[in-house]
Amino acid sequence: MSRIVRHTCQVIWEQLRETVMPQPKVDDWLRIAEGFNVSAQFPNCLGAMDGKHIRVKKPPHSGFRFFNYKHYFSIVLMAVADSNYQFIMVDIGAYGSTEDSHIFSASRMGERLRANQLALPKSRRLPRSACPPAPFVFVADGFALTHHVMRPFPKRGLDVRRRILNY
Repeated sequence: MSRIVRHTCQVIWEQLRETVMPQPKVDDWLRIAEGFNVSAQFPNCLGAMDGKHIRVKKPPHSGFRFFNYKHYFSIVLMAVADSNYQFIMVDIGAYGSTEDSHIFSASRMGERLRANQLALPKSRRLPRSACPPAPFVFVADGFALTHHVMRPFPKRGLDVRRRILNY
């Protein structure tokens, strides 16, 4: 039964993916970035990224691959959401024992970001800035800092400027 359900879900996803969650194009990314600029005063932000542990029964013969740091068995829903809390991209099914940054790195999303295949907008200047153009970024806590992934400062010993940026 579990194979039938898994196969059925896979077929549904393959058939409806482009209808319910199409790959954003440059204009879509710019609209998303404008949403973050308006709602959070965060220019050039393309999405907020995080993983969510979905509790599952321990799969047979799985050892501790699904056992997470919260001390239960799970699979991980990795998602990027826009400023309206709507999913833009998802990756579902990673082992609960795997860290979010590793899940993202190994996901199709992470691979496509590294290969520059997400049709991201070109860098642009931040509002009211004379600095060189800044890249568009995804914001994610606990992820590796890269050209297109920005993370907050660690929480200890923050000065006012860093606390404001994290906020």
